[in-house]
Amino acid sequence: MELFNISSIYPDFEYPYQLKKVAELDLLDFDYWFIMDSKLAENYTHGIKERFPARNLIPFAKRADCDDVACFEIGKPGKIEIIHDFCDPGWEQRGEYDSFWDWFMEAIEEMIHETDIAENSNSDETGH
Repeated sequence: MELFNISSIYPDFEYPYQLKKVAELDLLDFDYWFIMDSKLAENYTHGIKERFPARNLIPFAKRADCDDVACFEIGKPGKIEIIHDFCDPGWEQRGEYDSFWDWFMEAIEEMIHETDIAENSNSDETGH
């Protein structure tokens, strides 16, 4: 999958190798989180820039079940910011990860956990 050409907005920013690798391998959808395609990332980048003008956020992933967006932020190298989009400025920060892999592993672990819960629920209903 091709990532959004963020250099058109932030010329000095380059996506980290880890995200490029995940996109190259098409590891894109983790049930709750998904890596945004180029067009969606472009739309979110412009929208977040308008909604939170004091921050230089670069969105790359979105939660499917709410308005949370995973972003890089200029001035915070390596960090992943979890932003709750469409809220008033000052209320958007939901969390922060020290690295892309920390965020990625939690997204995968959440998918595994929720899949296990669903599987156990199905087993309880069928008696198996």
